[in-house]
Amino acid sequence: MEKLAAEAAPTKAAPATDVMRLQDIAFADAAALLARYGLKLERVADGAPIPGSYWGEPEAGLIGATVYARGDTPVHSLLHEAAHLIVLPPERREQVHTDATDSIEEEDAVCVLQSLLGDALPGVGGERVLADMDVWGYTFRLGSASAYVRQDAETAWSWLIARGLATADRRLAPR
Repeated sequence: MEKLAAEAAPTKAAPATDVMRLQDIAFADAAALLARYGLKLERVADGAPIPGSYWGEPEAGLIGATVYARGDTPVHSLLHEAAHLIVLPPERREQVHTDATDSIEEEDAVCVLQSLLGDALPGVGGERVLADMDVWGYTFRLGSASAYVRQDAETAWSWLIARGLATADRRLAPR
């Protein structure tokens, strides 16, 4: 079995000042970005359990075509979970509850796609998403999320390009 290029398991919740949270950006901007892909962003009340959260709070959750997040949910987590739904055909989205990963290749592509989504989100940017992934505890063969995306993600880029989600010049495909 091929070694996973990106391991998304956070080792522990990072302090609130370490990563950008949903409360730090305009909720409407995040909701509009997800809506471009036929997804809904559902705000969860502070302190309430996040439905469909694979890693547990404050990580984002998935049920069907809805991404659940609280104000303290890291933006990178929201984008990662949204990317899992974006790569799925709409008919498969409705079957998702908590875990959407289909393969190692898909997980790797999702890690790249979340940074591209960060570039499309006002006030965030792909570089911030990649830096926050490192702070949060993602691990990569080359030591950082940025190094992975730039030097080790050829298969992920090809995967995204083949599905019309990224362009050959490594940008988010227009929607």
